[in-house]
Amino acid sequence: MKKNQTIPEKIWQFFCSARLAVCTLVLLALTSIIGTVILQNGTRDEYIKFYGHGWYNLIRAFDFDDMYHAWWFLSLIAVLCINIVVCSIERLSITWKIIFPKKITFNPDRFRKLKNFEILSVEKTLSQLTLESEKLLSKTIGPVIKEDTGKTILLYAEKGRWTRLGVYVVHASLLLLLLGALIGSLFGFKANLNLDEGKTSDTAVLIETKKPVKLGFSIRCNDFNVKFYDTGVPEEFRSNLTIIEDGKETLTKDILVNHPLRYKGINIFQSSYGSAQPDGVSLEIIDQQDKTTEIRKIKIGEEFQLPDGETLFKLEGFLPHFDFSGNDLGQAFIGRISEKDGKHFQIGLPLKFPTFDKMRKGSFAFVIKGADQKQYTGLHITKDPGIWYVYTGFMLMIIGCWITFFMAHESYFIEIEPTGELSSTLSISGTANRNSHGLKFKIKKMFHTIKG
Repeated sequence: MKKNQTIPEKIWQFFCSARLAVCTLVLLALTSIIGTVILQNGTRDEYIKFYGHGWYNLIRAFDFDDMYHAWWFLSLIAVLCINIVVCSIERLSITWKIIFPKKITFNPDRFRKLKNFEILSVEKTLSQLTLESEKLLSKTIGPVIKEDTGKTILLYAEKGRWTRLGVYVVHASLLLLLLGALIGSLFGFKANLNLDEGKTSDTAVLIETKKPVKLGFSIRCNDFNVKFYDTGVPEEFRSNLTIIEDGKETLTKDILVNHPLRYKGINIFQSSYGSAQPDGVSLEIIDQQDKTTEIRKIKIGEEFQLPDGETLFKLEGFLPHFDFSGNDLGQAFIGRISEKDGKHFQIGLPLKFPTFDKMRKGSFAFVIKGADQKQYTGLHITKDPGIWYVYTGFMLMIIGCWITFFMAHESYFIEIEPTGELSSTLSISGTANRNSHGLKFKIKKMFHTIKG
């Protein structure tokens, strides 16, 4: 390391350190374990229940409850990206000179000292053996450099210089994977949307923060169907959805589990289903004095006059859980009766107990004859603008690993020396930057090919 380095040089040396890469990777691994152990994106009550007030404050302080989006976790990924880029640039100049030299040269003495050096005596003339060896190298390895020392003929060939770039392909793949993760974390989202049949919405609810997020278009659920096995377990549930953008229907498609709808980078998955809130009900109105009845259909928010001509009934709303004396009676409509003397009161009409209102002993009783019960489709909506960076990174990772581990820069050296008019001695050896055992096998094979 140079003395009296400038601040930019010190920063450069810091980021091109292999120790920094190892430390960053260890920290990412350890913090990922924390993110796996600690509940992510839970509610305050859940954290206090599981960990207590003290640990909850610590978890919130360090964003352990949403660790993979925490500023310090994203900073670790950014540091690793910078480290990979700086290390690659630092070593690329040397590698580049090896791959693209101004002139290819070789040192015969270096090859003569190698352990895989093989010597063969052949009953062939110098010119004949040189021609055969040159053809063999040219065919199996590549262009041949030939030198005549006056006493011997030297042949040199090599292949795979470019394979030294394999490690840089791996580095590029890591950068794309990390970049894709950063982009997805910063600009993507995961959200849910429960959409009733016939309804339209352009807003989903983020899973992590429970905040609304605009989709940039609207989704309409045209229809929902569910099939069941004989055991009652759902076999298939399907939603027919229409995408509406700028007031125009642009796409209609059926979605099933694992068969999502994809539109402008947003994926819409079939996730769940359930009973939607009904918007109307058919009521049988019973006059408790003369027992006359009347059937009336009414929607939430509507009001009508009862048969006595004086009392009004309004269907005010719907509750998923109706409490009666501490008992949950399930889904129920809520109505309001307004009498002529100004008195008014609410009544509950549970779906599970259609005749429940008869117990009230009022002037009129209301019996549920049927409700406009619809279902909702549960949609899981995701957006990950970094996904193509991740896919490209995985492809480059496979290519880079193949180049790095299964290909090599190989150099072959042949020296031919005449020992008589019709005989010669052939020496052969080679080097490779990896897989020396494979190179030794190739040299022996070449040796036997020349020997015939």
